[in-house]
Amino acid sequence: MNLTSLLNQFRQSLSGFWLVRDARERAMLAIAVAVAALGIFYALLIDPALTGRDQLHKYLPELRRQVAQLQVLSEEAAAFSGKDAPPVAAIAEESIKSTLARKGLKPQSVVLSGDLAKVQLAVVSFADTLEWLDDMQKTAGLSVVDAKIVALAQPDMVNVTLTLRQQRNE
Repeated sequence: MNLTSLLNQFRQSLSGFWLVRDARERAMLAIAVAVAALGIFYALLIDPALTGRDQLHKYLPELRRQVAQLQVLSEEAAAFSGKDAPPVAAIAEESIKSTLARKGLKPQSVVLSGDLAKVQLAVVSFADTLEWLDDMQKTAGLSVVDAKIVALAQPDMVNVTLTLRQQRNE
């Protein structure tokens, strides 16, 4: 059977159903179909639109605050874009040792050669070493050129040999 014959068969059975009803039943059925159609229309189109509008009204002040904050940050970034970064002080053995001591790390040796620093640490916490490296990258502009890390039997304990280079602003 094709679609046309199915539609014709459905139309005939529907018209047969409709014709056996009296006028009052037809009116009641028409009202029921209209109410169902309105309910479906409301549920599918109107309610989501109203709910979405209410949510937008609720979130709009927060979004406006975020836009204002982004505009302020954008203006600050534009003001900083023309300025050079402050010069980073040359690395010194004492500054490296003092920052290591603040993190509770004791170096076996710290050797400086130009803009390179070789740091050897024995039996230190891996997490503390990473925190120290992050701090040194942010404050002194040091980046890791070479790293040798040997894990020890104890959890989070390592032997580390690092070669660091200071990035210069030119």
